[in-house]
Amino acid sequence: MNWDEIGDAMFGGLPVYGEILALVSNSVWAGAVLGLVGGLIGVFVIQRDMAFAVHGISELSFAGAAAALLIGFDVVTGSIVGSLVAAALIGWFGARARERNSIIGVLMPFGLGLGILFLSLYDGRSANRFSLLTGQIVSVQSGQLGWLIGIGAVVLLGLVLVWRPLRFDSLDPQAAAARGVPTTAVSLTFMLLLGLIVAVAVHIIGALLVMALLVTPAAAAMRVASGPVSVPVLSALFGFVSAVGGILLAIAGTLPVSPYITTISFAIYLVCRAVGSRRGRYARASENA
Repeated sequence: MNWDEIGDAMFGGLPVYGEILALVSNSVWAGAVLGLVGGLIGVFVIQRDMAFAVHGISELSFAGAAAALLIGFDVVTGSIVGSLVAAALIGWFGARARERNSIIGVLMPFGLGLGILFLSLYDGRSANRFSLLTGQIVSVQSGQLGWLIGIGAVVLLGLVLVWRPLRFDSLDPQAAAARGVPTTAVSLTFMLLLGLIVAVAVHIIGALLVMALLVTPAAAAMRVASGPVSVPVLSALFGFVSAVGGILLAIAGTLPVSPYITTISFAIYLVCRAVGSRRGRYARASENA
């Protein structure tokens, strides 16, 4: 591939950008919801040290979506079922971090293997297979958009309802249990909410790269902020910019959306890390002065 072909792949759609944008408006809305809600829930993912769980849930979500694709069922529904099964298993059996990581390590190859099996049996369009792994900007149909936005609203409402006990349990689970917080119920509720938003992420960025929107924005926000309000707000903002910005850049060419989203998300993290490191040096210099 020469430079002209690369340029055409990245920017060949600029002359008809407005028409393409109208065609993928569903994906833009779904990406915006995913970025905002994913950024919020990502704060608790980091605080609870569950980044590995996101990837584990995405593998069974991928398997559920692939199974639905094979039998001609709704892919969103299949993805949701796979995510909820994985989230329930991890939340129920993985009370402790060591147990949780073992369960995730068992579920990940199982889910990925099932997904690959179902896709190998599927004889439809190859683009449908590829989109489940790496995302596809035109994969969100009008009928699916309501489902995806509805799922995002349910997750957001669930986070609001359990925000205080969830934050307490995430920061100090021993103290939360001693204060009477139902930690098992809180943990299971969080896992189910996480499973739902992962199901949305699979349709925007693909099963292999969901952490770019459910982990990286929160990790970046925690580099430059520490307040109970500033961290979630920044994380949601970073997730929104990554998702919507990636989609808006991707439609200018023919490349998949996932490289754009992951690059923007990673760039934000690098900038936040640099800012946080500089602040740390200034603080240490002030203390030593």
